[in-house]
Amino acid sequence: MSAASNESSWGRVDDERTVYVREGDGERVVGSFPDGTPEEALAYFTRKFADLEGQVTLLEARIARGTADASAADTVAKLREQLVEPAAVGDIAALRERVEKLAGKTAELSEKQQAEREAARQEAVAKREAIVAEAERLAAQPEASIRWKDTSLAFEQLFADWQSAQRSGPQIPKSQADALWKRFRSARQTFDSARRAHFAQMDANNKEVRQRKERIIAAAEALAPRGIDGIPAYRALLDEWKAAGRASRKLDDQLWARFKAAGDVLYEAKAAEVAQTNEEYAANLTAKQALLDEAEPILSVDDHASARKQLTEVQLRWDEIGRVPREALREIESRLRKIEDHVKRLEDEHWRKTNPETKARSEGLRGQLEASIAELEEQLAAARAAGDAGAQAEAEEKLAAQRSWLAAIGD
Repeated sequence: MSAASNESSWGRVDDERTVYVREGDGERVVGSFPDGTPEEALAYFTRKFADLEGQVTLLEARIARGTADASAADTVAKLREQLVEPAAVGDIAALRERVEKLAGKTAELSEKQQAEREAARQEAVAKREAIVAEAERLAAQPEASIRWKDTSLAFEQLFADWQSAQRSGPQIPKSQADALWKRFRSARQTFDSARRAHFAQMDANNKEVRQRKERIIAAAEALAPRGIDGIPAYRALLDEWKAAGRASRKLDDQLWARFKAAGDVLYEAKAAEVAQTNEEYAANLTAKQALLDEAEPILSVDDHASARKQLTEVQLRWDEIGRVPREALREIESRLRKIEDHVKRLEDEHWRKTNPETKARSEGLRGQLEASIAELEEQLAAARAAGDAGAQAEAEEKLAAQRSWLAAIGD
């Protein structure tokens, strides 16, 4: 600013402390500053311009960063109004141009933000629609396939997701929000009603099954004094138990533990008796094993009469020894049966060879075969002499077959 003329590039101060700003080819009074020096007067109105310019610069920066919100358009309108005839000294025309540029950028930004808000709303609607669809799917499950605890937890999570979307997500039109909430609430109510009905029925079933099984348990516990003799009755009660139905797993496990404990008393008595019996039969097992060791040479005997005599002696001694422990029964009887089967084969073979009827049939058939073979041998000789290859081959085939039959009959 020139001290002599009290001027700057964009304004001046006259002798009465009136301040002017230059605009275009002319100038305009912006105010007066009677109580200060010309420099102070001009500096005051220059600061006014700096304030306006600062607002423009700030808005430019916000728009450039994309952080300006919907109020940016209002800010531009306000700046336009303030720059009509501002009481400030500076390059007002340039500032107005900057504001006009901001107006265009603000419109673009507003359109972009509007599109983003609409996209966010659509996404929010889609998210709530997905929550509702999942709730309706859960509510529509066949009762037999519903896992009640897991589904209840799933509904709780869906409700939490809904609340989170409502609190932190974009706002969606009230009509859409109300319609979606109505569907979600209806699905949850449907499931809650089904769950209450299911557990009410389960409670009734548990009560009925428990009463039936309590009676069966009481009957099983009453068998304890009978010991091993009570086992058949306990088995009959077990059939009743299976037909009594099932309660909840926890209750059924508790009832079964009591019923099984009643059976364990009986089977422990049986186990004690078996143990005592096995102890008594252990000596018998040792004796029979020794007898089998003594009898096994019979397997090498070829004479049926000798083998039968030795086996009979073994069988008589076997019966005299008596019973053996149950777990050893199969093994030792298998060893004895092997000897018995050997003797039976010897006797069957002897009978086959000495049976008069079989022998007669064999001798009759032998005679027929021998006569037929002799005849076929004559036919074969004749065919060879005549050079008839076909007749020779046929005779040889028949002759081979009948000789094999004769060999099968034996001596």
